[in-house]
Amino acid sequence: MSAAAAAPPPARAGGPRTLVVKVGGSLVSDKRTDDHLDTAAIHAYAALVADLVRTFPGRTVFVAGGGALGHGAVRDLDAADGFAALDLTRATFAVKWAWTAAFREAGIRALPLQVAAMCTDQRSGAVADLTVVRRLLAEGVLPVLSGDCILTADGSLRIYGSDHVPGMLVDGSLGPVRIVTLTDVPGILTGTGPDGPVLPWVSPDDTASAHALVWETAPWDTSDAMRGKVDALAAHARRGAECVITRGDRASASLHHLLAPMDRWPADVPHTLISRTRPASLPHPRTAPPPSDPGITSARS
Repeated sequence: MSAAAAAPPPARAGGPRTLVVKVGGSLVSDKRTDDHLDTAAIHAYAALVADLVRTFPGRTVFVAGGGALGHGAVRDLDAADGFAALDLTRATFAVKWAWTAAFREAGIRALPLQVAAMCTDQRSGAVADLTVVRRLLAEGVLPVLSGDCILTADGSLRIYGSDHVPGMLVDGSLGPVRIVTLTDVPGILTGTGPDGPVLPWVSPDDTASAHALVWETAPWDTSDAMRGKVDALAAHARRGAECVITRGDRASASLHHLLAPMDRWPADVPHTLISRTRPASLPHPRTAPPPSDPGITSARS
C-alpha cells in the first residue's frame, strides 16, 4: 500500500467518508439512439472527477450511466430467455472502458469493475462483495462501475441498472456514504420547465411529493427515468446513504463541493436531497405544486 493511499484526507465534519459520483447517460449520450457516446463530454467530466480524486484520494467511487448503449442493449428482450439481459454486460463494459480511458488521460489510475462478478441477487436481495473496491480505494485507485446484469436465485439474469449500483456501496466499512447523481436537470423540478425550481428535500420514507412531480417517462427510456431514480435513491437512503440529484455541468470549475457538508454547498447549485435527515434550513413542508408538463421528457433522464 502506498504512503499516499495509506493516509487519505479525513472526512470533513458533516461530510461523507465515501462519495459515489454517478454521471447520468443523458449527459454524455443521446439515449434515443442505441450506440451514441459523446467522447468530448466524457473527457470533460472525467477531468473534473480526476481533480476530485487527486485532491481527496481514496474517497470516490465512480458509476457510469449506461446511456444510449445501455438502454439499447435491453430494449425488446425475449422474456422467455433467462439470459437475454447478457448483452447489457457487453454494452456497459464499453461505456466503462470509454470512461476509464478518459480517466487515464486525465492522469489518474482507474479500474473498471464488472458488477456481475461482484454481486448476486439472493432471495433476501442483492449481495455484493466489496473486497476489491475497498482495496482500490486504499491504493488511491478510482473504481469505475456501471449497470449490469446479475445472477438471480433461480439462475437467470436480471437487469441491475446504474441507479441501483450505488446501493452496493452503502456498507458499514465505507460509510457514511453520499451518492450524487449528476443529470441534465437541477433536481426534481417543481415547475414546468427544465430550469425551474426544484424540490429541496425528499424523505425516503415518503416519496409521494416527488412522485407527484416527476414527468412522464419517454418511450425510449428503459429505466423509468426520474421516477426510477427517485425510487432507487430512496432505497439507498433508507439504508443510511445521503443521496443528491443535481445538474451536471462539464464546464464547472470543480466538484470539490460534493464532499463538503450539505449546508456548505454553493448557493448557486440547486439540488434535491433524499435523506432521512431533514435539513435544518428548510421551512415546514407545504402542499406540493401540481405536476409539471408531461410533454417535456428531458427532465426524466
